[in-house]
Amino acid sequence: MNETQTVSALSALAHAQRLRVFRALVIAGSEGRTPSALADQLAVARNTLSFHLKELAHAGLVTIEQQGRNLIYRADFAQINGLLGYLTEHCCQGGVCEISESTHCDC
Repeated sequence: MNETQTVSALSALAHAQRLRVFRALVIAGSEGRTPSALADQLAVARNTLSFHLKELAHAGLVTIEQQGRNLIYRADFAQINGLLGYLTEHCCQGGVCEISESTHCDC
C-alpha cells in the first residue's frame, strides 16, 4: 500500500456511518452482505448506504460480487492488513515493540 491508497482508505473510514458499515462487513466475514441486509441491520436508508458502499469500494476496502440479481459486499481483509502494515511499517524504530501482535508488527 502506498501513501495515496492509505489516505484514501483512512478518508473513507473517517465517517461514522461508513465505519459502521465496514465493521459490519468485517463481522460478516467471507459470507459478506447484500446492501438490503446491511440497510436492515444498520437501520440506514438504502440510498445512503449505497453512497457509503461506493466510497468504501472506491477506497479499495470492500469487494463486490454479483450473485444472480444480488450484489454481495465483503470487507477486503488484504487491503486492511496492507493499511495496518503501512501504518506500522517502521514502528518502534528498532526498539522494543509495544504494538500487539494482532497488528502484524514484526519489530
